[in-house]
Amino acid sequence: MTKLNVRTGDTFRPGRSLLEVSGRPVIALQGTLPVYRDLKPGTEGNDVAQLQKALATTGHPVTGDRTGFFGPGTKSALNTLYHSIGYDPLPAVPDSEDTETSAQDAVTDARRHLQDVQSGARDNAAPGHDGNNAGEGATGVRSVDLSRAREDLARAEKKLADAKAKSGPTLPSSEVVYVKGFPARVDDIQASVGSQVSGTVMTVSAGRLVVRGFLSREQHTLVHPGQQVQILSELDGTTAAATVRSVANTVTLPQADGQNQDARSAPDSETSQGFAVTVTPDKPLPVSLAGQDVRLTIQTAATSSKVLVVPVTAVSAGADGATAVTVAVGGESRRRVPVVTGASGDGYVEVRPVHGARLGVGEKVITGIGGPR
Repeated sequence: MTKLNVRTGDTFRPGRSLLEVSGRPVIALQGTLPVYRDLKPGTEGNDVAQLQKALATTGHPVTGDRTGFFGPGTKSALNTLYHSIGYDPLPAVPDSEDTETSAQDAVTDARRHLQDVQSGARDNAAPGHDGNNAGEGATGVRSVDLSRAREDLARAEKKLADAKAKSGPTLPSSEVVYVKGFPARVDDIQASVGSQVSGTVMTVSAGRLVVRGFLSREQHTLVHPGQQVQILSELDGTTAAATVRSVANTVTLPQADGQNQDARSAPDSETSQGFAVTVTPDKPLPVSLAGQDVRLTIQTAATSSKVLVVPVTAVSAGADGATAVTVAVGGESRRRVPVVTGASGDGYVEVRPVHGARLGVGEKVITGIGGPR
């Protein structure tokens, strides 16, 4: 790597040179079709059409070429793009200028020869010319010479046209990266100036930020697409409203190397397994949140009025499946109160005493992990 033009966290627009490898730029353009070949004058295909559209988005529209054909208009636009970022494009044909110059010289020579032959023919046709047999023969030879000179000129002009069509700038596959949308972001840089380029050098992303988390089996039954979500960054206190977009029906497990299917979004193996849930913010999130861990609060149910709650660990179930809480009456005395549970959240659960039982606000209950609460 010989130059690095962006830093982690930067946003960039299409047409930006992100970095330089061995003195050559790597340019970001808009598109979705993967790069699989160098694009040269005369080539055709959907990748050429993508390049033409991408050039237009950078302010360098292609004019005169049909869609998908790399012609003079595409050459001009690509030349302008490279010059705008401070580079000369690589020629499509090595020494193409010499080839085109040689072809132009050949056309010039053929044109002059034709003019000489035409001039000789006019001289022979001038008044007072001796029309003997030798002269007629000479006139016939000059007629053949005229035809051959015209053919030589036509061949030279065709070679010049071919040389011009093949010459011009090329877009090497190593000098372009297509990104789906802009502005895009630099998520991570894994190399530095002077380092050997190998493997992944830079990670970029585009589009609106989304949040991906994982639900336990118990949580999975409570969360559904369309539910409202509150996003909280515990790092800087940023909050945002969001909506559940999708909930997976199968469990995501860490792979053999310890990484899950989306290591960037949840690198910790303890929290990166479960049912994946994707959350879409109602408004675009700040770019500063990219890559951060955030807390998601999803309201799965609500009561219509205030209810009596106890810690979840205070509720026990008997052999018959009935649930109850144990109230500390005083000293060592205990009173078991049968209850029906309701909504739960934040470690508490709604309880309603069954018919005839008593349970009031402020009474202390025995929890499974401590004393009365």
